[in-house]
Amino acid sequence: MLKVENISVRLGSFSLRDVSFTAGQGGYLVLLGMSGAGKSVLLQVLGGLIRPDGGRVILGGRDITREKVQKRGVGLVFQDSALFPHMSVYDNIAYPLLSRRIGRSGLRRRVLQLAGITWVDHLLERSPRYLSGGEQQRVALARALAPGPEVLLLDEPLSSLDVQLRSDLRMLLREINGRGQSIVHVTHDYEEAAMLAGQIGVMEKGTVVQTGTAAEVFSDPRSEFVARFVGIRNFIEGTLVQSTGTLKNFIAGGISFTLLSDEPPGEGFVVVRAEDIIISASKTSSSAVNNFPATIKSVRPARVGTEVIVDIGREMGALVSEESVASLRLRPGKRVWISFKASAIKYIRG
Repeated sequence: MLKVENISVRLGSFSLRDVSFTAGQGGYLVLLGMSGAGKSVLLQVLGGLIRPDGGRVILGGRDITREKVQKRGVGLVFQDSALFPHMSVYDNIAYPLLSRRIGRSGLRRRVLQLAGITWVDHLLERSPRYLSGGEQQRVALARALAPGPEVLLLDEPLSSLDVQLRSDLRMLLREINGRGQSIVHVTHDYEEAAMLAGQIGVMEKGTVVQTGTAAEVFSDPRSEFVARFVGIRNFIEGTLVQSTGTLKNFIAGGISFTLLSDEPPGEGFVVVRAEDIIISASKTSSSAVNNFPATIKSVRPARVGTEVIVDIGREMGALVSEESVASLRLRPGKRVWISFKASAIKYIRG
């Protein structure tokens, strides 16, 4: 288990502030944030390349905060694979093992094992100069895994690869993690995080602002930053007003939304996921208490399905299937109704 306790470090005008989280043994933790959030700095603190001003890094019950890189029990892979260009693939993988007294045959067995795991066993005699970007990253993974690290640290390992190579490397990372290898992976790509992570930590301005599973973070953001960062379009500022029971009204620009909340009245935000909004040709009689006449502003392909932007007095985005677009004949200018349940609205106190 990796425990990070109140890590702080100042580098010029940038600082990490009281960063704390726990990554379970055999888990896959993704640190997710925009460029400049401090993800790579934090990873370098974990790897021993940057010494923190305060806090502790505990790995397997051992305080490694001040340990040298070689003795920390971590493996590092960067966006640039940083292979030794004058060495063959075999020698690159073998390099971290040369200081260990395992003998020539033991060394060869370990290199062949790692080459097989990382799908580079057919490349062992090649120079890194003649490898593709994806092949170089697989060799870098094999080299990082060679000493048997307790945790593998990955700094944007997929960002320089094309779509197919990213897919292949994601598959490999899942396979490596499935063998019990603990992984901490930093990225700015929330889709990448969702595909790989068992746990996500969202970073903003040098601190971790939310942790949880991908489902928890993406469906229940705890701040405006997290909601906007993970691509939630329907993020609305307004006022929660008092009403009876847990059903409350949220007023935004003269529009009233009904939601479930036990929060006290006050200023804040609501989030409505695009996939929770239903578009229909006429007002429907259903359990959805939020019903609004709308005018379609645009219809455009999304990563999954089709995004339909509507105007209900303010713009909102719905995510629907291509079949719905065709059957409802959705097009800009058309009048429709949108609806969503009270339980589909998440309130965030301001």
